[in-house]
Amino acid sequence: MIQFEPKQNKFFQTDLFMKRLIPFCFLLFYSRTILAQNILTLFDDGWKFFKGGALGGQNVDFDDTRWRTIDLPHDWSIEDLPETQSPFNKDAISQVGGGFTTGGTAWYRKHFIVNRKDTGRIIQVQFEGVYMNADVWINGEYLGNHPYGYTGFTYDISKKIQFGTVNVIAVEVKSEGQNSRWYSGSGIYRHVWLQTLSPIHVRQWGTSITTSEVSSSFAKINIRTQVINEMKDAEPVTLRTKILNDKGIEVAKQSSMQKVSGSNSYEFENSIILKDPQIWSIEKPVQYTAVTEVYQNDILADIEKTKFGIRKISYDAVIGFQLNDKTIKLKGACFHNDNGLLGSKAYDRAEVRKVELLKASGFNAIRCSHNPPSPAFLNACDSIGMLVLDEAFDAWNIGKMPYDYHLYFKDWWSSDIAAMVMRDRNHPGIIMWSIGNEIPERDTPEGDSTAFMLARLVRSFDSTRPVTSAVNNVSERADPFFEALDIAGYNYSKDNYAVDHNRKPGRVIVGSESFPLEAFDYWMGVVDHPWVIGDFVWTGFDYIGEASIGWRGYEQEKNFYPWNLAYCGDIDTCGWKRPQSYYRDVLWKPDQLSIFVKPPRPSFPPNPKRESWSKWHWQDVVADWNWSTMTPSDKGHENELMDVSVYSSCSQVELFINDKSLGKKETNRSDQFIATWQVTYQPGELKAIGYDESGVIINSSELHTAGKPVKIKLIADRKTIDANNQDLSYISVELVDDHGYLNSKAENLLHFEITGPGTIAGVGNVNPVSIESFQQPRRKAWRGKCLVIVKSGKTPGDIVLKVSSPGFPGSVIRLKSINSGE
Repeated sequence: MIQFEPKQNKFFQTDLFMKRLIPFCFLLFYSRTILAQNILTLFDDGWKFFKGGALGGQNVDFDDTRWRTIDLPHDWSIEDLPETQSPFNKDAISQVGGGFTTGGTAWYRKHFIVNRKDTGRIIQVQFEGVYMNADVWINGEYLGNHPYGYTGFTYDISKKIQFGTVNVIAVEVKSEGQNSRWYSGSGIYRHVWLQTLSPIHVRQWGTSITTSEVSSSFAKINIRTQVINEMKDAEPVTLRTKILNDKGIEVAKQSSMQKVSGSNSYEFENSIILKDPQIWSIEKPVQYTAVTEVYQNDILADIEKTKFGIRKISYDAVIGFQLNDKTIKLKGACFHNDNGLLGSKAYDRAEVRKVELLKASGFNAIRCSHNPPSPAFLNACDSIGMLVLDEAFDAWNIGKMPYDYHLYFKDWWSSDIAAMVMRDRNHPGIIMWSIGNEIPERDTPEGDSTAFMLARLVRSFDSTRPVTSAVNNVSERADPFFEALDIAGYNYSKDNYAVDHNRKPGRVIVGSESFPLEAFDYWMGVVDHPWVIGDFVWTGFDYIGEASIGWRGYEQEKNFYPWNLAYCGDIDTCGWKRPQSYYRDVLWKPDQLSIFVKPPRPSFPPNPKRESWSKWHWQDVVADWNWSTMTPSDKGHENELMDVSVYSSCSQVELFINDKSLGKKETNRSDQFIATWQVTYQPGELKAIGYDESGVIINSSELHTAGKPVKIKLIADRKTIDANNQDLSYISVELVDDHGYLNSKAENLLHFEITGPGTIAGVGNVNPVSIESFQQPRRKAWRGKCLVIVKSGKTPGDIVLKVSSPGFPGSVIRLKSINSGE
């Protein structure tokens, strides 16, 4: 087991993972300077990129002038393949799992200058995430290899750079073979930072803040801070900590002093009592900031700002999970790391939007399956009020794919656990650590031993949160494995909830994965059993890869192509709610109402070989009342009976066709909150009205038959964005008739033109079998819609997006890109 010794530590004799990692605790959006001692600079712009082999690509004098110039984050697997206008290839090595996208090997190089005045300081380059197997050089000198694509890593380059002249950092990325069960993307897909520090500074990820006692009247804040002295001689170090509230006002402070030996580190331990604290919660996610100042002989050497929240968690099999003494059922979403149209590129705004949309749909918890997420994602969860299950691995010693993490687990597990827990432990949103998902060796003595080993290491870094792991095929054979855990993760095992409670009455269970098709049963299992603290559906967001598990299901075959989306998410890859999300609304929220219609023909060809246990799909329904003339081969369905479902958490619902009542029906647990009718199709309006127990109207929902689409409607989620070369605006494109109704049958090709200080970062629709480009300035609509993502440039100004299509008047939307603070 790897752990820090208290007080004096030999800095250059720390464990292997600390030599590989130099963690960091906060994320900024641009360079900032603090008394010229601590400079953190975003290192994303102006990289050179080449896909393929590049013998000698690590050398300073290597000619990269013909390489593409790109900015990070970057994912080459989402880009069009050579001589095509598509990222998809039916013969791709990734096959169904990777959504028929292409990995391979590629190189990145960046030329940069470090000011001569920084001679003698510590210079570090920090990578938040590179997928995968990255080798890094600086000025031709090898720095090291980092296999895992989901943990951050840092190199000290202080003694290898030339001050005042050009330096070259080179990164070779190898995403080779079948290395992932889902779309991982390829490349430097998260941020890179360059940090300049004083030789006396806070160790990155070296600050740990916990709140051991929390009430409305006071909170006890425990702060451990590791300070490094990389100078030769011992130096007196004063550590001053200030606590700022969410308005930036100082509410507490403390100071302590210690002489720290040369080439050594010391861990300061302080406790601060804060009166009348603001408690972090889902409803009110208030955060504080700990400002840590390190002084050497009364001269400020380093300053670090760490956000944290004051909250407490508890759990048992009687009361379930509690946040701040309030029992909460976890309404959870699993998700993979990609951002749909952007591939795996982890722009901050993409991560924030994902959390916003999930919370707006009723989720209060997210399982990061099956790897640690980006720092921006966790920052978003903290500020928006989202609970997080932070997960480490999808495989240990036995692989699921030929080239996945099992090849590296033996040598790297401790480093990667440290990277996850130390980086993330100050995030108030995180409530559980998961050490793995559906581990193949879980029913063996070796697997049980590994589970205990990983859990011990997690607890050595953070003992304040429970440890879990997601287990499928749950049986008594898993009991020894569960003994290593605090909370048992059950994947697709609702039938074991009551049985296992009778055997193990003290076991706390979380439904770590569940089928969308069985949403009602899984949620009732949570409602009825206090020892089951929540349910995490697979998945909250749809994703690329595991193509068609939400339609064709398992077992998967190569002939699934051109399917490339999983098609199982509550929210699709454009960020729009799918029918199952509206059904989850009625399970979780009062007074909800929505109408869906079963198409007269299946939306896609069915798979007669789909296994009976494969239930990641949802009912084939659409929010559509356009069934007149369809296509030349389909003359329409007027006067045919249509199956209509109304999802309702109202006491009663009444359905109307063109103002004619088709009767009232109750909706409650007995009918799984679904009322159904068979309705003779006729164009017009299909309307549902919801009533409470007293017969008072509390909600309504309508579907309208749309006319011919005549107008392009543009809707931006944000019309003002930051001019930081990173910010995004998501613009929905809808084809509507002269009444403004969406024509869900429209599939017109749309063309995009952008002017001003912005670019098109991605285009797409949610057609799971479309193999169109995500990057070309055009895209077909599907079901009447598509999406354009606009990225800001480096200068402020007006960005204009023009959208056109033959037979339509053009449509224009204007965005404003501003410097932060305007």
